[in-house]
Amino acid sequence: MDIQHTEPRDNTPSRRGFLALAAAAGAATALGALPAFTASAAPRRPTESPLLSPADAARNQLWWQAPGSAHSMIEQGLPVGNGRLGALVSNDPADELLMITDATLWTGHLNDKLQSDGQFPYGRDDFGSLTLLARLDVTIPDHDLGGVDNYRRTLDLAQGLVTTSYDVAGVTYRREIFASRPDDAIVLYFSQRGGGSYTGTVSLAGTHGESTTANSAGRYASFGASLANGLKYGAAVTAYSSTGRVRVDGKSIAFNGCKDLTVVVSGGTDYAPDAAKKFRDPSLAPERLARTKVLNAAGHSASTLLHTHVADFRDVFGQLDINLGTSSAAQRELDTWERIQARHRDDVPDPELEAAYLQFGRYLMISGSRGSLPMGLQGPWLDGNDPDWMADYHTDINIQMNYWMADRAGLSDCFDALTDYCLAQLSSWTDVTQRLFNAPSNRYRNSSGKIAGWTVAISTNPYGGGGWWWHPAGNAWLCQSLFEHYEYTQDRTYLKKIYPLLKGAVEFWEARLVTTTVTDASGASREVLVADSDWSPEQGPLDAKGITYAQELVWNLFGNFRTATEVLARDAAYSKAVDGLRKRLYLPVVSPKTGWLEEWMSPDNLGETTHRHLSPLIGLFPGDRIRPDDSTPKDIVAGATALLTARGMNSFGWANAWRSLCWARLKDAEKAYQLVVNNLKPSSDGSNGSAMNLFDIYEVEQGRGIFQIEANFGTPAAIVEMLVYSRPGHVELLPALPAAWSASGSVAGVGVRGGFVVDLSWKNGKVTRATVKSVGGRATTVVAGGTARKITLTPGESVTLRNLG
Repeated sequence: MDIQHTEPRDNTPSRRGFLALAAAAGAATALGALPAFTASAAPRRPTESPLLSPADAARNQLWWQAPGSAHSMIEQGLPVGNGRLGALVSNDPADELLMITDATLWTGHLNDKLQSDGQFPYGRDDFGSLTLLARLDVTIPDHDLGGVDNYRRTLDLAQGLVTTSYDVAGVTYRREIFASRPDDAIVLYFSQRGGGSYTGTVSLAGTHGESTTANSAGRYASFGASLANGLKYGAAVTAYSSTGRVRVDGKSIAFNGCKDLTVVVSGGTDYAPDAAKKFRDPSLAPERLARTKVLNAAGHSASTLLHTHVADFRDVFGQLDINLGTSSAAQRELDTWERIQARHRDDVPDPELEAAYLQFGRYLMISGSRGSLPMGLQGPWLDGNDPDWMADYHTDINIQMNYWMADRAGLSDCFDALTDYCLAQLSSWTDVTQRLFNAPSNRYRNSSGKIAGWTVAISTNPYGGGGWWWHPAGNAWLCQSLFEHYEYTQDRTYLKKIYPLLKGAVEFWEARLVTTTVTDASGASREVLVADSDWSPEQGPLDAKGITYAQELVWNLFGNFRTATEVLARDAAYSKAVDGLRKRLYLPVVSPKTGWLEEWMSPDNLGETTHRHLSPLIGLFPGDRIRPDDSTPKDIVAGATALLTARGMNSFGWANAWRSLCWARLKDAEKAYQLVVNNLKPSSDGSNGSAMNLFDIYEVEQGRGIFQIEANFGTPAAIVEMLVYSRPGHVELLPALPAAWSASGSVAGVGVRGGFVVDLSWKNGKVTRATVKSVGGRATTVVAGGTARKITLTPGESVTLRNLG
């Protein structure tokens, strides 16, 4: 094994790096301190073009030969987003339609009352729902699809750009659409080559009965209103051209004879992540702010706006690159939808398509999770005001799976949205837990009568409220995700911020655990601690003590709390007491009847064999107490494997992704790969699979499918996990490389737990080169092909290993 060290380089700090520097300097920093929609300083404009060459851009492009239907935007509209503001775009030549969502435009309220059955209300008025902000139409009557030739639309994942081109009467028309984070607006730029022009109208409409007004002097249209819960919101649009005429016409903006046209739209709400202010910023006037933003942007050329956006987007997207092999020339000739269909029909690996699916997930993460609320069931992409399950935050898989990919795939800063959300909600979650968890109607109340700390319901909203049943172990699972982010970054400043969340969850479980007696196979009895009555998501008995799901999560929570107290030098005595509780926790055993790891403290299978959730396997993934090595008893590994096998290989997209991650942990490359492939199959008439635009479709009933975004993040996480496994102090390269990718490939920018980033290349299934860079870690062991090497680095330093295995 050859080794080459590289000294640290002086890099511009990321947001996380800035926070650490500010804290060190004594500055008062707080994640989530500002509203998502707020006035901002003028963005930095690039002095050189950041645009990729056509050849370089083509590596990360998806394309289609038909526009999206206005009646099927979830399946056919292409997503754009700036981290807060999202839109589905149709790319129809005659009527460009944008369905625009602001991540904070939620109905509902705190919802801090329990029903007589112990559940929280779960409707659009009480619990609340994410809703659409606006509909934007750019109508160009002369460009009816019947007269269009050579149509093509492209989603450029690396540059955050949707492009449409087509010919009408010998003129080539082109439009580019992007959601700019620096300018906090969505921009549409229409151009042409060959002497053509544009004539039509721009119309902005709300989706809740708002009245749009137009200003001829300012050449903009806008609206503003309030929801029934008092949340204020607004949106505005403007248009301009270097030629022709642009004017206000009634409530719309008309344009005539324009060789180019730029349209800028923005909007938002007065939501603020501050429970003390009831999650509002009364100083914000959203409609006025939206007008300010679009008019400020309109002071620049479309080229300047595009370059500013691409520079910002590429800086994030470029943190990871992946090559899983070369697809055939025949595969490359197909558009994206044809390619998805061919992959399923012919059952021939398409490594470039599979790599693109990972990059599509990263594109969605960058577009939907920067500087605002985290992504729920659909992210900021809706096609109406009645999304299933309110497009909420499900705490029994959805919100956690959404962020499994972030640190693994070079998007650690995108994780901040989840952290900010939990920090902002903590005071409300604590208050509601203290007041309502032990209410007589709550079937999951603590039998001891004690209460401490905080927990959540199965569904949560952005107002501190819950929906559906209480979810006692939800706090532990959220804390697992939050702590794992620390493991990737080794950021002590971050760990200090989340410490109250960790400690509050530990206090809740200290009060909740109960003592019971168990008898082992030899007949020996012992007292253990188990979780009070609970429901293993989302199946089986509603009132079972010691469910494996809760036991594993609490075991993990207590261990992470101990690490946090050691790193931060806090609460040593309390940490020791908690560690004592951890040692007494009951941990699951293998059923002598089924041979499976038990889901309940029973040898019987009390639920569905092929149930979508893998709750009893949470210690395999996302936890890693269960490992296919000498650290785990062989019968436990065998029982976990048997249970995973019984759950099957064909479920909903997010369930397939979780299965794939578990098989990757068990180093079964072909099963892990097959589940990735299963999620790439084309959805038809609402069936499970990928829609035309690659959104994952969940079949809720025959003939009706809905968009659920978890699989679009969970599946990329599985792809990365097949290439690199890590835990603090241990990194394994190519633990589950399938034959389809084994000939040659590379990945650069993979985050690993312990505070490192890994680049690696392989050929014929063996690692040929690996570079490990410290982003805060000090020491780890790198394993590849049976060879192990312990490395020690300082932050910023890297080491290159060659000829491994």
